[in-house]
Amino acid sequence: MTSRLEPGDTAPAFTLPDSEGKPVSLSDYLGKSVVVYFYPAASTPGCTKQACDFRDNLGVLADSGYEVVGISPDKQEKLAKFRDAEGLTFPLLGDPDKKVLTEWGAFGEKQNYGKTVQGVIRSTFLVGPDGKIVKAMYNVRATGHVAKLLRELPA
Repeated sequence: MTSRLEPGDTAPAFTLPDSEGKPVSLSDYLGKSVVVYFYPAASTPGCTKQACDFRDNLGVLADSGYEVVGISPDKQEKLAKFRDAEGLTFPLLGDPDKKVLTEWGAFGEKQNYGKTVQGVIRSTFLVGPDGKIVKAMYNVRATGHVAKLLRELPA
């Protein structure tokens, strides 16, 4: 079983390429609050709905002091297509070897249609300005998740 992060844990450091191939690091957000979310695959129905929900609520999240970063196992070209097709304005990072997904507990055994499979566990984390996990949510739903997150943002 993949180990899971808990509030108070230090968020595992990462540097991954964005949809342009530019490296983005968690340390780029030190001193800021950031939503880091992991999703299975760009341009699939659930992941598109979730990404568009984040896109449509970026202003609300920014007003609450949060930036958003999405991470999937997709390669740069697929991320760029997804970004352009959906008008996404936050960084989409690719983790094809699933190292970061695994470190964050967002890759491992999960239930899919009653079967246990290895895959991306749709997960969202709030990381505080000090680089510590404020909130860790695993097995979140693609639809309605962002609205739930907004209701639960720490004051």
